[in-house]
This record gives sequence, C-alpha cells and structure tokens, in this order.
Amino acid sequence: MKDYQIRSSETGSDPFIGRRGSGGDWYSKTVLKNDFHGFKYDSSKYGTYKGNYVGKRHVWLRKHLKSIALMIALMGFLFLFDSLMVSFFDSTNLQNSEINVQQENKNASNQKENSPVRMYDRLLNLASTALIEKEFKQEPSNYWEEPYQQASAWKPCSDKKLHTNPERYKNNNGYILISANGGLNQQRVAICNVVAVASLLNATLVLPRFLYSNVWKDPSQFGDIYQEKYFMDIMKDEVKIVKELPPDLQSVDIEAIGSLITDADLVKEAKPIDYIRTVLPLLLRNRVVHFLGYGNRLGFDPLPSTLQRLRCKCNFHALKFVPKIQKVGSLLVRRIRKYNAARSMLDKQLLGKFVPDLRPKEHDIERGSSKYLALHLRFEIDMVAYSLCEFGGGGTERRELQAYRELHFPLLVERLKTSKPVSPTEWRKLGKCPLTPEEAALVLAALGFKRGTYIYLAGSEVYGGESRMRSFTSLYPNLVTKETLLKPTELAPFQNFSSQLAALDFIACATADVFAMTDSGSQLSSLVSGFRTYYGDGHAPTLRPNKKRLAAILSENSTIEWSSFEDRVRKMIEEGQRVRVRGFGRSIYRQPRCPECMCKSQ
Repeated sequence: MKDYQIRSSETGSDPFIGRRGSGGDWYSKTVLKNDFHGFKYDSSKYGTYKGNYVGKRHVWLRKHLKSIALMIALMGFLFLFDSLMVSFFDSTNLQNSEINVQQENKNASNQKENSPVRMYDRLLNLASTALIEKEFKQEPSNYWEEPYQQASAWKPCSDKKLHTNPERYKNNNGYILISANGGLNQQRVAICNVVAVASLLNATLVLPRFLYSNVWKDPSQFGDIYQEKYFMDIMKDEVKIVKELPPDLQSVDIEAIGSLITDADLVKEAKPIDYIRTVLPLLLRNRVVHFLGYGNRLGFDPLPSTLQRLRCKCNFHALKFVPKIQKVGSLLVRRIRKYNAARSMLDKQLLGKFVPDLRPKEHDIERGSSKYLALHLRFEIDMVAYSLCEFGGGGTERRELQAYRELHFPLLVERLKTSKPVSPTEWRKLGKCPLTPEEAALVLAALGFKRGTYIYLAGSEVYGGESRMRSFTSLYPNLVTKETLLKPTELAPFQNFSSQLAALDFIACATADVFAMTDSGSQLSSLVSGFRTYYGDGHAPTLRPNKKRLAAILSENSTIEWSSFEDRVRKMIEEGQRVRVRGFGRSIYRQPRCPECMCKSQ
C-alpha cells in the first residue's frame, strides 16, 4: 500500500484519476495483491503522505474549478429543461384529454339532438303497418279529387268589365302612397286592400313599395316580383295607378304635413267609414297620404260589392309574377311532375308563357303518374315559439323556445308575466298548436296516401331539422323541396330574396294535384287555397285539418285503434272540403266563392 501511494504521488496526479488511465485498473490490482499482507501502520509516514496528497488535491481543485462549475451549471440546466419538458407533455396530454372529453360530450349532444323526436310512437307504428297493407291491396286514396261535384259549378268572373264613368279621374282627390310590410303573402293582401281603398277615396295609387323587414331580410320591390305594366293595365278601368308622385309633391315632407298614416291611426279590419273619416280629410287637404307599414287594415264586411270585386280582380288577375319567377317556377313544376304536362288554368295563370308543353296521353302513360301532393308545413321556430305549446322535446326544447321568445317576442313575454297562465296542454286542446311533421304524416296516412306518394314540402326551415322530420320521412320518404329539385345555379338569382323564393313555393303549391296545409291561419296557405278554388274548376282539392278536432283525436293515441283514427280524421277533412259560399267576415282571398268574385253556373 505504501509503494502504491509513493508511485501515485510521483506521477503528480490524483490516484483516483490515475486509476482511470491506461492500465490503471490492472496496476492497482497488482500492487494491492503484493503488498496487502505486509502492510504496517506508520503514522509519521502516513501523515507526510497525507499532507502531500491534500495539498496537491487543492491545486487540482483550483485548476479545474471553472470546469466543475460549468459542469454543475450544465447539469442544472439539463435538470430544469427535463422538468419543463415533463410539465409541457403532461399539460398537453391533459388538454388532449379534456378535448377528447369535450368532443365525446359534443358527439353525445349531437346524437341526442339528431335522435328523432316522437310524440305518438304507437300511432306511427300502426300507420306504418297500414301503409304496407295498402301497397298489397293497391287501393288508391280518394283524396286526389274534390269530393263534391258542386265545386266545379263556380267559375272565375271578377275580371269582367263594368261600366265606369270616364270623368271620374278628373275629380281625383289626390295620391296614395303605400309601404307594405311582411313577406310575400302579407304584401299581396296589402296591395289588393289599398287598391280597394284608392277606389273608395277616388284617389290615384302610386305603385306600392315594400318595407325592408329584419325578419324577412328581403330588399325586393314590387317590380322584382310582379309585372308592373300588366298590373297597371289590368286595373286602369277602376283605379288609376302611376309609378311615382308628380314633381310638385315629390319634395313634400309627408310626416311634417300630417299625412303619414300608421297602424295606430287605423283599427284592424277597418270599415269604409273609418277611411272616410280619418283618411279622406287629409287627402283633400294635402293631396297625398302615405300608408306606412300597411297590411291587414281593411275589413271584409260590410263592404260594397264593387270594392270586394276589385280585391278579387287584383289578387286573381292583376298580380302576375315576373318572367324570371315564372320561368324557374315552370322548371320546378316540370321536375316535380317528372315530365311536361299542361294541366289547368292554374298553370296558365301562374306560369304565363312558360307553361309546359302538352304531351300525348300515351307518353304520359309510359312515364307513369305525375301526381304530387304539396304540403305547407308551418313549423318554423317563430311559429313554434309564439304558440306557447310543447312538442315533446323536453327541457331542452322549453329553454330554447323561451330564449327565442325573450329575444324576438319581448312584448309577449311581458304580457305573459301579468296574464293568467295557460298550460301547453290546454293550448293544444284549444287547437292553438301548429301541427308537427309527425302529426302531418299521421293525417296523410289516415287519408290513405300511399308510402310512395310524391310530396313537395313548402316553407322555411323546419324547427328541429332532421330529428323532427324523421318521423315524417319514415312514412313518406319521397319528399322534395325547391332546394333539392333546382340546381344551385338555378337558385342563385333568388338567394337572399325570401319573397322571391316564397313565390316559387306559391307556384308549386297552387299547381299541385293536392294541397295540404297544417295551419289555416297562414297567409300562404290561405292565398294558395283561394287560388285553387278560383282557378281549379273543381279539380284542385285542398286538405284543411281542424287543429282542435285533431288534438282531441290524438289525445287518445295510447288506446285508439287505427281504423277508428282513420275514420275520424277523414270525417274531419271532408267537413273542411264542403262547398260553401263565403261567410260574413271571411277572407275573400281564401274563400272566393261569392257573387263578387265567382259566377255560379246552373
């Protein structure tokens, strides 16, 4: 051991470093092996050697201090970097886990939203079975035709010319401006109402303008939808219509002179005397009045027969869609029918020169049946929310509809706070709830329409989307819309023009073999059914469910037999198809069977 220490010191290096040199391991093992047994402890010698060793070690430490410090700093940096990387990857994994959980929750939510919403599972199963049985029996539905022959006795005649005084324009009382509100059908009613008012007040009508609505978001004006010159020419014998005010009145501040008339100035369903008392004095004094936001502000009765006839002439004869709409409307109808076929006066009146060519009957037989049913399913979110009804969607549906009401119908929400609450069940019993797609499908099934019936769906986006429509398409899969029948390039000119798109729906519904509505209060449904009555020649059936009666029938959904359901639904529909003369106060646009609009043959 003594020799080992001396030899180590002679090298001038640390023995521990020396051991790392070449052969160091073999050298140390040899010395230890030879001298271990002869080792004697000598304190003096050991102390000398120890001093030499410690001194040289201090020299070595001073010499390599920077290297050691650098090594320690490097190891610290590596340790810190390692910690940071571990933290980063742990955080990333945690975020990925959270994202995965959120995605799973979102997928679960979407799956829940896309799951079909059904209120009448039992009846749907019965309907499905009944439709399968009808396929084997080959029994056609009786509702493709009008059930009552008296319907064909009524013919259009509101366009017949009357003897008028040519001097009446010389004594004209002034000019009427109108800014109509609402969508296509509300505006149509407003136009024909103001035509009657202009005649009543012996005034010149300036071509109507349409207000821009935040709901409809359509900047279309009269000339974008209807043929201006045609309208003016058809009405010229009864009402003078001009495109604009004379120059001396164009700069007049109508509001400042007190000639601006709003809904607050006229009661709903106002009578002629209301116009004579309220409007005529302003017209005589200022030579001009402006009906702002004009709509349903003229009652149907009592009203002179001449004014009623003017309304009919305006609605059924004077308002023709522009060629742009007629052309695409004709294309839409041809694709629904699957081939060209001129069918009736409805086609000619709505499509003008774009009426499809008449093909030979042999060709029709080869191509198969062209019959289709048009359905106006009034189940948009605004209608659903405003009804205060419930439609089987549970808490999610209730919260969603309440949020929509608070945003879009704040006055309704405030009124509900102070009024006596009515339960959704009670609203349904009263017939106040719009029909769901599921209920509409059950009605069609009860009427015997086969599963393969070709159905055109009119209207805006259905509340609930696919989850709501799945119960309908499970019974009637052949469902088409203007969006599925027309190419994007064909629809492009109508995008962002909701009234022009609604005109295409109007054409498709009015020319259908059968038109089915789900809400008789809808303006589209009312006007379409009136058109079909006026021009249908008794061969344009319309199906009008009575929502109150249907609610009573559906309330027995857990026990009623299918045969009983069929029988009661059919009686309800047939009651609505009876041929009736327009009743007092009823809309002449919806029920034109009256002497002022139509002539009854003997």
